[in-house]
Amino acid sequence: MDDNKKRIDIKTIIYFIVIIIIILIGRYIYCKYNFYDYLKAVREEGKTSFTRDSSVVYSDMDSYKIENKDYNDAFFYKEISVEPYTAYKVTCMVKTENVENQAGEITGGAQISINNSIECSRALTGTNDWTELTFMFNSNNRTSVELGFRLGGYEDYSKGTVWFSDFKIEEGSMDYDTNWNIACFIIDNINTTLTEGDKAGTSVDIEVSSDDISTIRKDLSRLENSIKEISGNRMNITYDLIEIKDTLTTLSYNETNKYYAGQKDVYPLIDEYIQKEEYDYIFVVVRFGDLSKSNETLVEDWIGLGSMEYEQIGYSNIRLPDDRDSEIYEYSSNNRFPEEVFIHELLHTLERNEIENGNDIAELHDYANYGYKQDSVYGLKEWYIDYMQNTIDGGENKGLTEFAYKSKPIHESNFNYPIELDDLDDPDNIIEEISSIIRRVVRLFNKEA
Repeated sequence: MDDNKKRIDIKTIIYFIVIIIIILIGRYIYCKYNFYDYLKAVREEGKTSFTRDSSVVYSDMDSYKIENKDYNDAFFYKEISVEPYTAYKVTCMVKTENVENQAGEITGGAQISINNSIECSRALTGTNDWTELTFMFNSNNRTSVELGFRLGGYEDYSKGTVWFSDFKIEEGSMDYDTNWNIACFIIDNINTTLTEGDKAGTSVDIEVSSDDISTIRKDLSRLENSIKEISGNRMNITYDLIEIKDTLTTLSYNETNKYYAGQKDVYPLIDEYIQKEEYDYIFVVVRFGDLSKSNETLVEDWIGLGSMEYEQIGYSNIRLPDDRDSEIYEYSSNNRFPEEVFIHELLHTLERNEIENGNDIAELHDYANYGYKQDSVYGLKEWYIDYMQNTIDGGENKGLTEFAYKSKPIHESNFNYPIELDDLDDPDNIIEEISSIIRRVVRLFNKEA
C-alpha cells in the first residue's frame, strides 16, 4: 500500500472518529437539556438550571432536575387539553435536596401546579428520598391548562435541588351530589409571641372554655338545619367537631385583617385529620382576645375570616368574642340566627367558586345595594335565603347557581375508576422524539413572529 493510500485511510478514520465524537457530544447535550414538549419558566433569570439527570433516577428514564442556586420560583410545564368540569389527578415521583423557602410559607417547595393560578399540590421541602406527589384538580370551565412541575411557589421563592420523574395523569369521575362534609376544629389554646404587625413582641396566651365548645356545638347543629332551609334543599352538610388540645404557636398577619390563623399556622395541628377524611370545607375556631384576663384584642373588626384555602379546600377562621359575656353565638329571643357567621364564611367560598368559573353573581357583601338590611334578631338571613336560592329582588338572578353547590374539592374517591391519559408520557421512539423537536421549533418560531 503506497503512502498516499495510507494517508487517505488515516484521514478517513480520523474523519469518522470526529463525526462519532460530535454525535456523542450532541447526543449528550441533547439528553442533558432535552425537556421534550415542556417549556421552562423562571421568576428571576440567572439563578436556576434545568437539566436531565442520568445519575439520580427513579426508574429507567432520566429524571428532570431543577436547581435553584438562590431563592427563585422555577418550573417546567406543558399545556394539556382537558374536558370541562372533570376531575384530574396528576402524580409523579420527587426527590429533594436542601430545599428551603424564603418566606417560610408551606406553599413553597417542590410541587405540581397549574401555571398562573394558586392551584397546587402540597409542597416538599428539606431533603427527601423519592416520594410520590399527588395533585388533584377540577378543570371547571377550562378546556386546557398549563400543568407544571415546580421548585418555588405562587407566593414563595425556594432554593435547593429537586428531581422529578414518572409523570402520570388520570381522568376521574365527578361527584355531583350537593352534600358537603365539613370539619370544624376548635383550638383550645394559643401561646405565642407575635412577630409582625403593630403588636409585634406581644405575648399571647388565650384559652377556650368548655362553655365555648358547648356553644359552638349547638351552633353547628343549627347550621346543619339552616343550610338545608336557607338553600331551599339545594345544599346539605354533615360535620365533625374536633377539639385540638395541642397549642397554636404562631399567627399570620396582614395589614387588612391583622392577625389570623392561616394555613401554615394550623397545618401542624389539623393536617393528620385532613389526610384521614375527605372534607369539603374547614372551619377553625379560635379565641384571639379575652377581656376578662386583660388580654389585648388582636382583631377588632371581624368575627369570621373566609375565602381562604387549605390545599384547595375552602377554609375560614371563626373568632370567639373577646368579651366572654357576649351572646353573639348564643340562641335567644334577641338572636335567632347565631350560626350566621358560619353560613357567611361558607358562602364566601361558594361565591369565589362562581366568580372563578366566570359566572356573574352579586358580591356577598353588596346586600344593601339590592335593598336588604341587617335585622336585629335574624341578621342577614333574608339576604342569604335569596342569595342561595337565586331569587335576589331586582338582582336579575345574580345569586348562586347549581354550579356552586357541586363545586366541591376533588378527592381520591373521584378516582375509583380512573382513565389513564398519555399527555405526560415521554416519547417512546425516534419518530416521537423528532415530532417533539419539530413542535418546539414551531413554538419558538411562532413566539418570535
